Amino acid sequence: MRNSKETVYQISGILILISAVLYLFVPAIAPWIMAVSVLTFSAVTALSPYTGNSIRGKRLFNFQVFSCVLMIVATYLMFRSNNLWALSMIIGAIFLLYAAIMIPRELEKEKSSGGKI
Repeated sequence: MRNSKETVYQISGILILISAVLYLFVPAIAPWIMAVSVLTFSAVTALSPYTGNSIRGKRLFNFQVFSCVLMIVATYLMFRSNNLWALSMIIGAIFLLYAAIMIPRELEKEKSSGGKI
């Protein structure tokens, strides 16, 4: 189950990138691909909560949720042909990248200290 969830997560992430590039060439189709992939990405993120006990880890998970909201906003702006979708997507990607780097570190720190953080 975990492996299939990770596969769907990775495929939807790749489709988000493809739809962002596709918007330059086929702006009528790209928002639909973006919408499906962002909703899938957000659903997998919501169904995979932070497993640790630290407050910092839970805050980082909230960063992931916030980045999904920003990607949903970017998709809406893409449908409206507003070029601010790229800014919203970049901000969401920065939050997501930070959380993706820091959550494993926080889990490792929590594991090494015996969960007493």
